[in-house]
Amino acid sequence: MERIVIEGTPKTPTISFDMASGHLEIRGRSIPENSIEFYKPLVEHLEKYAAKPQANTNVNIQLEYFNTSSSKCILDVFKKLEAIHKGGSAIVINWYYEQDDEDMLEAGEDYQAIINVPFKMVEVAE
Repeated sequence: MERIVIEGTPKTPTISFDMASGHLEIRGRSIPENSIEFYKPLVEHLEKYAAKPQANTNVNIQLEYFNTSSSKCILDVFKKLEAIHKGGSAIVINWYYEQDDEDMLEAGEDYQAIINVPFKMVEVAE
């Protein structure tokens, strides 16, 4: 199975998706010039993964900040995960937010309300 790793920059998050272990991580800032192009490789890998997912898929999202266009792309990623979950694969999304970051907590809660996948809100010290 494939693995995709996109190294983060000051404007883009680090993305690591190991299809063999079913582990996806998105970490950092997400304010790319073109969010759709940036997230496209991940969405394509998720489509391939959906054909033969692991029994358990673990997703860790730890973003400091993301812009509006990134939020739409993140929702697209979550919708792919939701389809995999509906297909019978167990998926858990761990949404990390810093103690004082109400905005990031609310963003996670908003996604949780939209997507039918188990979410865990994980508070981290700053």
